[in-house]
Formats: sequence, C-alpha cells, structure tokens
Amino acid sequence: MTYCVALKLNSGLVFASDSRTNAGVDQISSFKKMRSFVQRGDRSIVILSSGNLSITQNAINTLEMQGRHHDERNIWNVDSMFDVATLLGGCLRSVQNTDRPFLLAGNIDVSANFIIGGQIKGEPPRLFLVYSEGNFIEATENTPFFQIGEIKYGKPIIDRVIRPETQLPEAIKCVMVSFDSTMRSNVSVGMPIDLACYVTDSLVLDNLRQLPEGDPYFTAISGSWSEGLR
Repeated sequence: MTYCVALKLNSGLVFASDSRTNAGVDQISSFKKMRSFVQRGDRSIVILSSGNLSITQNAINTLEMQGRHHDERNIWNVDSMFDVATLLGGCLRSVQNTDRPFLLAGNIDVSANFIIGGQIKGEPPRLFLVYSEGNFIEATENTPFFQIGEIKYGKPIIDRVIRPETQLPEAIKCVMVSFDSTMRSNVSVGMPIDLACYVTDSLVLDNLRQLPEGDPYFTAISGSWSEGLR
C-alpha cells in the first residue's frame, strides 16, 4: 500500500508520496513513487503513482521512452498538461492491455493510479488524477487536491484546511499531518516521504526534499499536532 497526495493552490502545487510498497512481519520494501520531468523555463511536471508496481513503473518508463522520439508527440513537446495526462493515460492503457491477462491469471491486483501535475509555459498550473483505465479528471477550485492509495486516514485534515488560497507553508504542514495520521493508522505506509513544492509560473522544480525516518521537521509537526489534540 502507499499514500500520495497533491494540492493545487493559487500559489503553486504541492506533491508528496511515501516510499513503502510491501509491509509485513517478514518484508518491508521501499520504492520511490514520485517522478519529475523538468525543462527549465518551459515545463515542470511531477507524477505520483500507486497500485501495482510493475504496471506503474512500465507506464512511466514508456512515457519517458516516448520522449526520446522528438518527431512524435511526447511529454517534452506537447502544449498543455491535458496533453501530458492524455499521453500518460495512453501509456497506462498499453501496459494494462499487455500485462493484465497474465496478472489476473495469477490473481494479482492490476489496479494502478497516477496523479500528474505541473505547468507548461503558456498555461496555468494544472493537476489531474489518472485512473487504472487511462481516463482522468482535473482538479477544480471546489476540489483542489487529489489522493491515491491509502487515503481515508489522511483525508479529514486535507478536507478541513486546503483551499485554493491556502499558502504553500501552511499547505505543506497540512500534508505532513495527513501523512502522520495515515502512518499511525496503517503500517503499510511509511517513511521516507518525498516532497515537492512548485511555485506558480516559476517553471523550475527546485524545492525537492526527502524526509527520512526521524526527520526533525516532520517529528516537530507530528509532536505539535499530537499535543494540540490532548
């Protein structure tokens, strides 16, 4: 299981994902679930993934390989984030069509979801949720965030706090509390947390950080939140 969340605010975008894939008595595995594609001054794109690891990895790798063919539509030359979401949905469909029959025959869950967001020069920042079937929806002012994976424990604080006008520092704290609530309730979600913060119209992604176990910032927010509830 995993937990990923992304926010679309007037001031920018916030992305966060945990790194735990399997958790149990005998095995805990960590895999990065955040990928970024940046061409400074032109586009800055972040993808979060949850679900079947082989499917999500293959879909993103396919998207990345398409980018090497400059004479075809790809993540580096399309004109809008809508087009990027369409490309990712197509890659996911292709992988699902190839792998699904074999995985289902082995009773393996084939569900896979993505959050993809960012900004391409000439349009505002945008955020999309891509479903297993390759279709997608876009974040709106009424719903300025998406979550995938183990969402139920971390959703209430996001619902209460996040609005389009929420400032980035406050939004990041809210995301940390959301992760803390999730990890306390479900061992299958765990550190480290990958965090990315994109500032509107910057067209760069300089604010990337990984929070390991025992990170002072995360620990301080977790402690303050716990004390405030007592």
